[in-house]
Amino acid sequence: MAAYVIRERAVPELLVFDHVGMPQAGTQVPAGGVHPDEDLERAVLREVFEETGLRTVSVVGQIVVESKPHPDTRRPRRTTYFHLRTSATTADAWNHEVYGDGDDAGLIFACHFLPLPLREPLADDQDAWLGGINPRWDTVTDDRQ
Repeated sequence: MAAYVIRERAVPELLVFDHVGMPQAGTQVPAGGVHPDEDLERAVLREVFEETGLRTVSVVGQIVVESKPHPDTRRPRRTTYFHLRTSATTADAWNHEVYGDGDDAGLIFACHFLPLPLREPLADDQDAWLGGINPRWDTVTDDRQ
């Protein structure tokens, strides 16, 4: 699943992160797998916490289930996108060491918020479903090119 964590300010903002020392990974939203016997909402909250350290989030709702091949392995992959919200007073930026049992455990993520609509696309087309929250965010602004 993947998390669109929105912070409402003068302009709504999306929580994203970059891998410290790995610019080739691109800017991403929190995302990951579901443990056995874990429901999707609990999984998305866990992934947001593991990848960003953020606990002050709540699930607004499910947006879409996407089916497409994994970009590296080309194996089938289903991703459920969720809309979450966090407080307007959440810090603007921070670094977080990822923990858990995933492949990214121990990596450092530079977390920050980007105003919507986005000016640049996210890695692996993770921005594709922002229009499920607000149609104005469905496409990246003209600066995308």
